[in-house]
Amino acid sequence: MAKKVLVISTSLRGGSNSEILARECARGAADAGLEVEYVSLKDKEIRNCIGCLTCHKGMPCVLKDDGAEVIGKIREAEAVVFATPIYYYEMSGQMKTLLDRSNPLYGGDYNFRDIYFIASAADTDEHTFDRAISGLEGWIYCFDKCSLKGTVVCGDVNDAKSVNGKDKALKEVYELVR
Repeated sequence: MAKKVLVISTSLRGGSNSEILARECARGAADAGLEVEYVSLKDKEIRNCIGCLTCHKGMPCVLKDDGAEVIGKIREAEAVVFATPIYYYEMSGQMKTLLDRSNPLYGGDYNFRDIYFIASAADTDEHTFDRAISGLEGWIYCFDKCSLKGTVVCGDVNDAKSVNGKDKALKEVYELVR
């Protein structure tokens, strides 16, 4: 049975650079024979966690949005790829909100073991992506059965679809989960 891979694009802009990278990652994983599901948050409503901890009492989340569906997909995947644009040297707010909403997974049973990170940014500084990677590593630290297996970052992309000229990054994301 093929490994289940979930690729999550957290950009809300259609045709964004991080979305293009996420789709290329999904294509590479599918070409390798893996079972791939692609989810975009741009069509999802995911509200902020209110910290009520109802989910830790075995009950469904009190928030009625798309969060529970996406969290369920994360729970079932063996590998999860998060793709984000970088805003103010950090992951997108949508990605952070999704990570916060994954609270029902904490202390419970989950299948994911391999976490991957893809990010795009206009800036080219070597430290542009550090805070976003650190933020994801903080989330990973709470799940002792998983680890960060790989990252691909691509700077110097700002306008939508400008990543299409970045062959090195496109090749790296295509190979990321394979």
